[in-house]
Amino acid sequence: MSFAKDRDLLVYEPLLFRDVAWSGQRLHESGGVTVAGTSLLVVGADFVSAGIDAGHVAVVDGLALEIVSRQTTTQLEVSLLRAKRDGANLPPPAVTNGTMTVCSFGPQLEMAHEQLLRCAGIELSDAGATPGEMDITNSADLIGVEALGALHLIFAAASAMAGPNSLLWTKAKMYRKRFAAHRDRAMVEVDLNGDGSPDAIRRFNTLQFVRG
Repeated sequence: MSFAKDRDLLVYEPLLFRDVAWSGQRLHESGGVTVAGTSLLVVGADFVSAGIDAGHVAVVDGLALEIVSRQTTTQLEVSLLRAKRDGANLPPPAVTNGTMTVCSFGPQLEMAHEQLLRCAGIELSDAGATPGEMDITNSADLIGVEALGALHLIFAAASAMAGPNSLLWTKAKMYRKRFAAHRDRAMVEVDLNGDGSPDAIRRFNTLQFVRG
């Protein structure tokens, strides 16, 4: 599972979930939304079945809100985007009978995640090999580079019909460059013996030559 979440994309692109979204990746859409403090309520919703949970982004009356947690099937804890994932909640403006959509870029995040792991020679969690992604001890350090990789994929897909002179195309190229730069500087700390401490460091920009 990717280290970066939808809320991490919001850090780079505050309007992403309002302006770039695909119906096939929409998890929920409804009216009758009430926001009071940090509580968001939609009577009759089923956030559990929709798979909506912490890390997703809800767009309520055009304003993107970070979903901090799922309280019940009909209630979410929300916040304006926080500086840190574990920061104090920032209550959004109150809403009565509002509209909401929840879209996710989870597929793009997962693709960026898998590409990074394979570049570092690390297997996915379901592969059963060692080292695997569960052996990474500094996953928080990889959130940014995963987010940049996902943003490149998102804008590259969105710009396909817009042409090479569009803003979407320009952003796709920008995020490709930023992703490559961050990837080349990133380090992956790996626990090889299961003691919880890193025993090795791997880089994404290192080529290994094997004597024949």
